[in-house]
Amino acid sequence: MSSPAGHDDAVFASYRASFTEGRGFLNFASYGPPSRPVRDRVAHLLELAADGSVRSGDTLYGEDLRARESFARLSGFPLQNVGLTGSTSLGLFQVAFGLTGGSVLVSAGEFPANTYPWLRTSAAGRARVDLTGGPGTRMTPDVVARALTGDTVAVSVSAVDFRTGYRADLAGIRTVIGPDRLLVVDGIQAFGVADLEWTLADVLIVGAQKWIRAGWGVAALALSARGMERIEPLLTGWTGVTDSRRYDGEEHPPLPGAQRFSVSNLSPYATGALAEALALIETVGIPAIEGVVATHAQALIGHLPAVGVPVLSPRDRSDTAGIVVAGVPGRAADALAALADAGITATLHGEDRIRFSVHATTRSDALGEAATVLAPFA
Repeated sequence: MSSPAGHDDAVFASYRASFTEGRGFLNFASYGPPSRPVRDRVAHLLELAADGSVRSGDTLYGEDLRARESFARLSGFPLQNVGLTGSTSLGLFQVAFGLTGGSVLVSAGEFPANTYPWLRTSAAGRARVDLTGGPGTRMTPDVVARALTGDTVAVSVSAVDFRTGYRADLAGIRTVIGPDRLLVVDGIQAFGVADLEWTLADVLIVGAQKWIRAGWGVAALALSARGMERIEPLLTGWTGVTDSRRYDGEEHPPLPGAQRFSVSNLSPYATGALAEALALIETVGIPAIEGVVATHAQALIGHLPAVGVPVLSPRDRSDTAGIVVAGVPGRAADALAALADAGITATLHGEDRIRFSVHATTRSDALGEAATVLAPFA
């Protein structure tokens, strides 16, 4: 594994030493194994819960704020504009049902978490969905521009496409949709390993379980002032309103910031894990992590063609993040089994594709080995 240029080697070595995933784990786009600090924090919080004291309760409930503060620093959004929700899917549903009219442009090739909310809100008679393209469509600024209509009020895209690894040009999309339409960004396949200008988005939703490496049960939700103004907190709950502990039987007004989208109290073990994972990212910085991830991805992109395996994901360093897709025509299931036998974890995408995804903690020797295993299936 290479060291990120311009960064403190000792700090980065400490960061890497925090993780203990298997040598052949190349599946971060599915989930990211948590670090020791995350595991230790969750264990500590469980001990506090078992204690049951008032002070323990204060710490447990305080994990939400720790996570929000760290996410605000890493994303660039003001703390007031950062909230937490249960998952990327739930956050997208909350945003989708918060739009009252017009149409929302979404790629039909998106991960289903970013299509079903729009389909459901359209069926409910709120914002209509306008699907474009299909599996493998790159949502480039040109594609978005051609699909816009006079009714388009928002565009929803993934920062990095789960299927192809394509990194969206958020600045270009922001330019073509203009200042009056909302840009909704599913950041789960990018946040933590891609140094993007997140504040170009009016809504950013990021689940914790993949590249952030914090496990399941929580997602961060950040909104611009424009997004806050236009998205109603329709799918919200008692923790998203003022005076939430005044049980008077009346409907209370929503909180002023992004916390208005809170549905209920989240698990302190999930929010504590997120806070700890984000704090670990902050110790080295996303640009440093991105640099090593890019180096590993480029190395794998080089290994695969060398043994006759085509690369189906973008090859240019600026167009991708940590996802590399190998083409294995008609033999992907057998190839995945061979990888598993070799101790390499990846994801099967249909009959012809295997998706690898690398992180800054990936072992370099696993990349060449993965290509070697696939060679007979090319």
